[in-house]
Amino acid sequence: MFNHINIVPRWIIFCLDLFVCAFSLSFAYFLKYNFNAEEINANELSRNILVFTILNSFVFLIIKTYAGIIRYTSAQDSFRILFSVLISNGLFVLVNLVLVSFKKEPYISNVILVINGLTGFLLLITYRVMVKYFFMYVKNFRMDKRRVIIYGAGEAGIAAKRTLDHDNKVNMLLTAFIDDDERKTGKAIDGIKIFHTREFLSLIRDDKIDDLIIASQNIHPDRKNRIVDLCLENDIKVLTLPPVRSWINGQLSSKQLQNIKIEDLLEREPIEIHNDIISEQIKGKRVLVTGAAGSIGSEIVRQIAQFAPQMIILNDQSETPLHELHLELQENNLENNFHSFIGDVRDRCRMELLFQTFKPHYVYHAAAYKHVPLMEHNPGEAVRTNVMGTKVVADLSVKYGVNKFVMISTDKAVNPTNVMGASKRIAEIYVQSLFNSFKYIEPTIYTNGLSHLNEKSRSSVNTLFITTRFGNVLGSNGSVIPRFKAQIQKGGPITVTHPDITRYFMTIPEACRLVLEAGSMGEGGEIFIFDMGKSVKIIELAKKMIRLSGLVPHQDITIEFSGLRPGEKLYEELLNDLENTMPTHHEKIMVAQVREYHFQTISKHISELIKLSCEYKDRQVVIKMKEIVPEFKSNNSIYEELDSPVEIPDKSLSDL
Repeated sequence: MFNHINIVPRWIIFCLDLFVCAFSLSFAYFLKYNFNAEEINANELSRNILVFTILNSFVFLIIKTYAGIIRYTSAQDSFRILFSVLISNGLFVLVNLVLVSFKKEPYISNVILVINGLTGFLLLITYRVMVKYFFMYVKNFRMDKRRVIIYGAGEAGIAAKRTLDHDNKVNMLLTAFIDDDERKTGKAIDGIKIFHTREFLSLIRDDKIDDLIIASQNIHPDRKNRIVDLCLENDIKVLTLPPVRSWINGQLSSKQLQNIKIEDLLEREPIEIHNDIISEQIKGKRVLVTGAAGSIGSEIVRQIAQFAPQMIILNDQSETPLHELHLELQENNLENNFHSFIGDVRDRCRMELLFQTFKPHYVYHAAAYKHVPLMEHNPGEAVRTNVMGTKVVADLSVKYGVNKFVMISTDKAVNPTNVMGASKRIAEIYVQSLFNSFKYIEPTIYTNGLSHLNEKSRSSVNTLFITTRFGNVLGSNGSVIPRFKAQIQKGGPITVTHPDITRYFMTIPEACRLVLEAGSMGEGGEIFIFDMGKSVKIIELAKKMIRLSGLVPHQDITIEFSGLRPGEKLYEELLNDLENTMPTHHEKIMVAQVREYHFQTISKHISELIKLSCEYKDRQVVIKMKEIVPEFKSNNSIYEELDSPVEIPDKSLSDL
């Protein structure tokens, strides 16, 4: 009932404040004369009450003490009231000083003024606080309130607490704070006690908790996972706050409370990269990003934009997402140093126009087909984009003197079991062998688009080719997590290919930071692999996502096994059996020691492969891919029959 009371008009608050001030002055007189009414001059008291009321009217109008909504009284309202009380009483103290200096009696006793100031401030604050807590009590009186604990007793936690207090539509009752800071333990905020996080389990046991709100943005990922797991075991819903920069007009709204996302739980400690080195290389340079409209390419663009390049060339063949990225950059990048270039990396003429026009200093090659089942059914397209497209951009990078070419590869290129992974491995082999060919003097002439590079000009080539290899990224287009979310929203079932399937995961920003770092440290010819952390069992990932949605696996949402898709394998690898790694100065980045291939030989085979792909002879395409990459063994695919049952000898194209 009280929740529907309208906000009291300002003039009523104004009159109520004046009445409190008049009462305060009367009380000061009675206290000064020990409540002996006979000693009080009624005429003097009446006159002073009138003068004080008129003076306070002007002060309140100027300072607007009446403007606040009483039920939401805050510290700012208290400061306004204190300021107004000091001004009104201070003016009379000033008048008294002037009168005393002329040897006249004070207008009002300074003792009365001091008592009046203290009493007036106390009464003005007290009645506001009483109204505030009355409405809070009525709001919290509902019997079906959800009992809540806030993790984090900092500024965000306090803001969350007060948001819950002030929003009548929020059906939550805060019972405690928990925090990792020992210094805060045992203290209280607005009457709510702060406990240490190690006491969280006892809080759950002693008091029924329905929700946990994570208000801290600096929780160690392992600790966050332990807390969330504890909540899920005890049927406690976990909510999070957005970063402070995302608050609406700097204020937190209850509508911004959201269920914790699985991406938040798969995050790891923030990666530190050497921004000064990256900035030194990129600042003032022209940078080309192919596949710029994709999830990886677009994030690389966002991060490169922070280092003040002369221009970023956004290349993609997909019009709509490229346009959306362009609009985003226009809104966030005041320098407007980017240019969108529609074009297919397979189209040499179009790409040559790009290089002729912009002459980029750096190339980040993210354009690729990556969906395993689709590429298994379309090998020709996989080769045309992932191999031929890479070859076109790499050859033009050499021709137009690009400083560095950074290729984005995948862990599926290791011991590939599918066409997509094999196509990326062939692309790795090409760019690595292309760079290695610059280091040797051979009396032959480059072919297949590099005929302009003869023995004499080869010594002046300085393009560094660098490959980065990592696993799945959270939230990328077509990844498993968005698919699971959509299935949960539809009420299930969630489809998992196999109960034992595992994958490595990292966030898109994390992956792109490592790409930039590896690109800055690369000296040419390296294949960098990233520390992907621990592999995640997909079935456990699905169960946790269901629980985070407030549902019960196998009860509210069923989980079905659809079987491995064509070309899919149970476990991803970052190295094959014949590879090992060497450390770099960055603990998250390693260099894979891989076999080297002769450029002339591999170039000839790749030319034959591309010719077959352009003729869409899919079976012959896959046969040729297996010839180039002997470790390519198809799994759950129609191309398994092409794998020889006889063990392939260690001698391969790299030995030719």
